[in-house]
Amino acid sequence: MNYSDLYLSDLRKASDSVPNPEKLRGKRVFVTGAGGLIGSALVDLLSQANLECKIYAGGRNLSRLEKRFTQSGDVSCLRYDALEPFRCPEAFDLIIHAASPATPKSYSANPVETMLANLEGVRNLLEYVRLRPGARLCYISSSEVYGLRNSAEPYAEGDYGYLNILNPRACYPSAKRASETLCAAYLDEYGADSVIVRPGHVYGPTMTDADERAASQFLRAAVAGEPIVMKSDGAQLRSYTYVVDAASAILTVALHGQSGEAYNISNPDSIVTVRAFAERAALAGQCEIRFETPSERERRSYNLMSNSSLNSGKLEALGWRGRFDLREGVEHSVAILKENAAEKARFAQ
Repeated sequence: MNYSDLYLSDLRKASDSVPNPEKLRGKRVFVTGAGGLIGSALVDLLSQANLECKIYAGGRNLSRLEKRFTQSGDVSCLRYDALEPFRCPEAFDLIIHAASPATPKSYSANPVETMLANLEGVRNLLEYVRLRPGARLCYISSSEVYGLRNSAEPYAEGDYGYLNILNPRACYPSAKRASETLCAAYLDEYGADSVIVRPGHVYGPTMTDADERAASQFLRAAVAGEPIVMKSDGAQLRSYTYVVDAASAILTVALHGQSGEAYNISNPDSIVTVRAFAERAALAGQCEIRFETPSERERRSYNLMSNSSLNSGKLEALGWRGRFDLREGVEHSVAILKENAAEKARFAQ
């Protein structure tokens, strides 16, 4: 990741949305899944905050993490695997759990591992928090927990719909639902402090090369100047959030959210259809949109929700505001990704 001037500027702008960040000063913060889209942006935002907090980045590939955060001298990298018992001598004050299989391919190809990684990962971290009074877990869930309902209105935190639990594609939302209940159970039975965030569709320049989600594919095509390929009519309504806005929202909830509560993460300026997102990416990349018929495997991995827009009122009541609308977020993503590609090309020569 190249820390371009534009990316650093976006981080500074987003950090202004976190109310009273001084609560982090001197704290030890552990971010799991730090090599992913959201986790890496969280670590970047924390490292740019100048709050003298100790930042730990966790992931399965330690050498990749160290390379990713080579420009962040205040970040310590730790090996973390959600499927392994969590043993760490450090006394963390805050754990932000961003580790999770999060690509459609993993849902359809590895539904068992998808469920177990979610459930075992959060259980192990809750056990850690239970044994350390004063520690808090911020669990990153998903808008997919809401399931299906017949309404075009954005989901509020209590609006649960139908989920076909016998569909293997339900491995992801079912595991997220169960993990949220586990957080509530640990709080009730053991007093383990936790708070939950439910992001919508997060996008941005911190996406990995393996990220197959539609928004990431659209941005990748825009950067390359290639046609954006859509495998549906794109009528599905989504809450899109630029990743640095998502990171500032997560920190806001981690610091100020009420124990045992869940908070939607959504920028009200970016609730649009999948097609509208693709069109915005096409404008940024000056490329065309092409429609193709999806394969059966691709169909199996699709999010079944035609409407997964989210109501952000509860989050905004904590004092958070999104700083990047859809146009700015997409344009900045494409610009930063192009700079990253150019930087890689220079090093490859």
